[in-house]
Amino acid sequence: MIGLVGLVGVTLPRAITAIYSMNKIYHKEDAPSERVAIVFGAGLRRDGTPTPILRDRVETAADLYFSGKVEKILMSGDNRFVEYNEPESMRQYALSLGVPDSALVLDYAGRRTYDTCYRAKAIFGAERALLVTQKFHLPRALFICNALGLKASGVEAKNRQYWGGSLLIWNFREQLATVAAFLDVYVNTPVPVLGKPEPIFVD
Repeated sequence: MIGLVGLVGVTLPRAITAIYSMNKIYHKEDAPSERVAIVFGAGLRRDGTPTPILRDRVETAADLYFSGKVEKILMSGDNRFVEYNEPESMRQYALSLGVPDSALVLDYAGRRTYDTCYRAKAIFGAERALLVTQKFHLPRALFICNALGLKASGVEAKNRQYWGGSLLIWNFREQLATVAAFLDVYVNTPVPVLGKPEPIFVD
């Protein structure tokens, strides 16, 4: 009985977010227009360049920009250590794709999905956004951002195929991360690293 309760406790939040996000996820060609797209960090390689999964996200955001669906791209990631700078790595990759620097905004304290969503509204003044990440991550990201008052839709980053084993691992991690997300939103309500407001748009 205890095992069954534990299983439900782990799987139910993921099921809830999947249902919640069902009509909020788009392919980039069908995505609605918003002023800003948010790209979530996803790790760097040893040479400091984005991992394939992160390049996929940046490429998708760039496509949204070039198609006129967004005006700005907020790149949020971890920069707790001098030698590890996700936002700058994302920026360099976006520049290599032809995105102008004026369209890029960097959030150096997006250590977790929760932090990114919180800071997007509290620091950068975003009220609405397109969230750019892979499909396995979108339900949690959409749940958190909308729960924190940022009205968001999701755009799936899917410019390459991923190994089935990797997808299995990522989805398993999402099960646990989604439980933590529910605790953050409804129980812990942590306040991430903040600072002075840096609104993306001043009009």
